[in-house]
Amino acid sequence: MGAMAGDAGLLLRLSRIFGPEVENYRETGMAANMVHPEVPEIFVVSNTPPALRQPPALPDPPLTAEGRLPVQFPHRRGWHTDQSYRRPPPDVSLFLGVLPAPQGQGQTLFADGTAAYDALPPAMQARIEGLDGLHVSSGHGRKRDAVLAGEVPKVLAPHQAPQRQPLVRLHPVTGRRALYLCEYGQMDWLEGPIAGLEPGPHGAGGALLTELMAHLTQPRFVYVHEWTEGDLVIWDNRCTIHAATWFDADRVRRIMWRTTVSGNPGPAYAGEAKSWIAA
Repeated sequence: MGAMAGDAGLLLRLSRIFGPEVENYRETGMAANMVHPEVPEIFVVSNTPPALRQPPALPDPPLTAEGRLPVQFPHRRGWHTDQSYRRPPPDVSLFLGVLPAPQGQGQTLFADGTAAYDALPPAMQARIEGLDGLHVSSGHGRKRDAVLAGEVPKVLAPHQAPQRQPLVRLHPVTGRRALYLCEYGQMDWLEGPIAGLEPGPHGAGGALLTELMAHLTQPRFVYVHEWTEGDLVIWDNRCTIHAATWFDADRVRRIMWRTTVSGNPGPAYAGEAKSWIAA
């Protein structure tokens, strides 16, 4: 895939194979400095100008007791699925390594929600069937750390409102069930994170989410991608979560491009208007 690195038009054409709609980030409230200047369907993840997006911090400790890269929550933070705070959420993401960090840094981690669901005890599968997580964008003062710090949450416009998503999502193509949830940064910790359960960082909903996230991110369910220039990774947001890892942003330039594709979220979303479109 090395020939694709830096070819924005080719990435866009390839993205359209996976669904009828490639998200235009100028229409979804994305900060202008994070949007490709010529191809607005590309979200730029980079520590270089104008994006200036910094990597996550190193976990503490930076390695597991066995000397391995930590992947399991809560040792590893930042697990999410793209735009889960919208209904319908996108189906597929494509991520291109235009100028990746050197191997050993800047990996992307992926966890298999289908395998993790299948491995749950039947009692837990029955417990979470029909429950909804409450998802919200991390910039509104509702993530767990913000609530614990006593931050005053922002007043949300209707199109920014938290969105309910099933904890157990039925895949519209395979027919299989998968865990569908994010961790601290992309859930609503004021009214959630799980609808109908005691809210807040110390509530029953938070305890259940923490238990499920630790299960989902066990090493047996996780793939670690070490990037080389021109790599293109395509994943299914309907049954996969992912997380970024640290790289030395003081010494390393990193440029990655992402597109997200929609078109088949499943019958539970049939006929819904886009939640993020302001009236």
